[in-house]
Amino acid sequence: MDTVFVGEHLLPGKIGQFFIVLSFGAALLSLISYYFASTNTNKLDTSWRNLGRFAYSLNMASVIATGCCLFYIIYKHYFEYHYAWAHSSTTLPVYYIISCFWEGQEGSFWLWTFWQGVLGLILIFTARSWENSVMTTISLSQVFLASMLLGVEILGIKIGSSPFILLRDAIEAPIFSRANYLSLIPDGNGLNPLLQNYWMVIHPPTLFLGFASMIVPFAYGIAGLWMKRYAEMVKPAIAWSLFAVMILGTGIIMGSFWAYEALNFGGFWAWDPVENASIIPWITLIAGVHVLIAYKNSGHSYFTALFLIIISFILVLYASFLTRSGILGETSVHAFTDLGMSGQLLVYMFVFVLLATVLIVQNWKNLPITKKDEDTYSREFWLFIGAITLIISCIQIIATTSIPVFNAIFGSKIAPPTNPIAHYNKWQIAIAVVIAFVSAFSQFLKYKKTDMRKFYISVVVYMVVAALLTGVGVYITGIYTNFMYILLTFAALFSIIANGKLLGDALKGKWKLAGSAVAHIGFALILLGALIAAATNKVISVNNTGIGFGEEFAKSNNPRENIILYKNTPIKMNDYMVTYKGDSTSGVNTYYKVNYQVLDAKGALKENFDLYPNAQQNIKMKQIVASPDTKHYLLHDIYTHVSSVPLKEEEHENHDGHSDDENYDTPIVHQVAIGDTVRYKEGFIIVKGINKNVKIENLPLKDNDVAIGLTLEVETPEGKTQAEPIFLIKGNNKLDFGKKLDEQGLKLRFTNVLPEKNKLELTVYQKQKTDRKDWIVMKAIVFPYINLLWGGTIIMVIGFLLSIFRRAKELKSA
Repeated sequence: MDTVFVGEHLLPGKIGQFFIVLSFGAALLSLISYYFASTNTNKLDTSWRNLGRFAYSLNMASVIATGCCLFYIIYKHYFEYHYAWAHSSTTLPVYYIISCFWEGQEGSFWLWTFWQGVLGLILIFTARSWENSVMTTISLSQVFLASMLLGVEILGIKIGSSPFILLRDAIEAPIFSRANYLSLIPDGNGLNPLLQNYWMVIHPPTLFLGFASMIVPFAYGIAGLWMKRYAEMVKPAIAWSLFAVMILGTGIIMGSFWAYEALNFGGFWAWDPVENASIIPWITLIAGVHVLIAYKNSGHSYFTALFLIIISFILVLYASFLTRSGILGETSVHAFTDLGMSGQLLVYMFVFVLLATVLIVQNWKNLPITKKDEDTYSREFWLFIGAITLIISCIQIIATTSIPVFNAIFGSKIAPPTNPIAHYNKWQIAIAVVIAFVSAFSQFLKYKKTDMRKFYISVVVYMVVAALLTGVGVYITGIYTNFMYILLTFAALFSIIANGKLLGDALKGKWKLAGSAVAHIGFALILLGALIAAATNKVISVNNTGIGFGEEFAKSNNPRENIILYKNTPIKMNDYMVTYKGDSTSGVNTYYKVNYQVLDAKGALKENFDLYPNAQQNIKMKQIVASPDTKHYLLHDIYTHVSSVPLKEEEHENHDGHSDDENYDTPIVHQVAIGDTVRYKEGFIIVKGINKNVKIENLPLKDNDVAIGLTLEVETPEGKTQAEPIFLIKGNNKLDFGKKLDEQGLKLRFTNVLPEKNKLELTVYQKQKTDRKDWIVMKAIVFPYINLLWGGTIIMVIGFLLSIFRRAKELKSA
């Protein structure tokens, strides 16, 4: 006899699964319809196209409905569903519940499917004569993405992973033999604490919109080959490629800012394999944009342009395989675990590789490939050289990132670089120098032929100015000890002033030049900001005491770069007087208040601010997951994170012979009224009032039950905090729910109501001071001129927007 489980909400999951299947079927119908619409020789017959539009719209509606069902399950905390249990909890605010939506693989695939669907709808309305052929490719990709969420088995082969699988079907455990198992699951696993950051609400949607948009220039390239409209595809491909690189680039930089604000590795880019997987297709499509523009203006390098827009989307699929197959599990903290879809992801990638390869081979003889070589002193030649340099950059990144793939295929045991940042920087700084130089002097070149006298005069003048600025810059920033740093600074400044000249021309009326000039200036500023911040950041928490914090600490931290702060004991650190003021807990995170002061020579206070680095303690693993806090200035940042804190003892239920109360001194019972003040060792407690509308989590109250909260204000040397212990009368039983204040070493219990005396009974427990958390080990770093990096990003995005507007205008007039 089947078990009838109590409290399960199965309808939302069944509806969601229905819409997943419907989205897959609608995408398949859209693919078939648009294919026949593309091959239909009767141009007056629009029946196949209309059916394709209907099916695609149905697919999009189904995708939205699927997302609504999944969000409903997460928002309502239906932990009978594995996805809700694995990624959310009842303590999370709504905006982090949104982040839960795409923390798992299934949610991120849905996000990708949604954005690709939106782009397809835009193309239906804007692609005009390209609609049928372009939408065939988009629909094919939509079929594959929809299949990733199916979660069915056909002939023993698993296809996709459904977000609506039940917890009892996903995990085998004795608990599921009980009909009321849900009563034993009060909460979910919750969101990874590192993802509890506002950037993770907006970074993944932006990144996946960038990934999804890569399909559009690819689709135009495929359509150009299929319909033999080779040159015609260039204009729309340029516009959509610019959109894709703008969005994906923005998403990547958002990820850098998240890493800078939430991770404690002390930087914004760690050359992590998942970071690499996202930046590779961005670099190749940047190269593709430039070669497409070169072909449009000169007729050269058509195949290179076509290859780059095709390989960019293929690399998105390869990146998806890397991050979702589990193959990077030991080399990246970002990678997803394997859900058994590795083969499906490879099929997805190889189908598109095969499609592109077959069409290129079939059309090779007819491709508009010029036999004439480009002039060395032409812009198209150097755009091509720049593209080749970017390809070399990608090859180096791919080769190193793919080491786990090589090992899996060939059974080798190649070890990844022990210091990935130094390994990648060795190559990428040299490549960045070349790119910056090309983006600079190519602005003085014309398409097809250049006046060499004017070119050399302009280049020499601007290089001299750049050299003077470089001398000043490297002296101020202190990077003059490394030749490659000097060279990159010179190249970036040369690019800024050369493109500044182009921007000046744009302001005089040549507005079509503005987009590329602004984007190049932004990119050069990113190079400068990243170089200076990474090369000259300075650890100011220098430990000269000889205290090492133990062998375990030294395995993952440098003791010389960490100082210990005792509570309320100021310590001189570089130009600052720092004091650990205490901690407070919110949800799973504990925030450590660190006060910074700057004093002048006479001891007068010049500056005073607080930072709140936080950490989540993993009691079982005896470790912390720390996130930094940063003070932002115009010319530098002060970045602070805790490296070690006193670990809490693992809590356990009270049992015979043991109670939590034994961790405190003998409790003191006070009979109080509203307005009374109760003193304790280091402060006092004010009784502010009673709350007759309290709710007790996971404990439903009946009409005859009485629950009252005692509203207290606790005054400490560090400030005020609030507490509300609860007294409950349930049936004939009196219960109370105390409130712990770990920072003050207090536990407060509302233990009785004394109506005959018109008094309330407050019981105060206090720990000995030596038992309390009163120290932290922390690291502080100064990042100079990092705002050049963030500001350069904004400027680059503005440049892309200007270029998109220009290309969109060209498309309308075509």
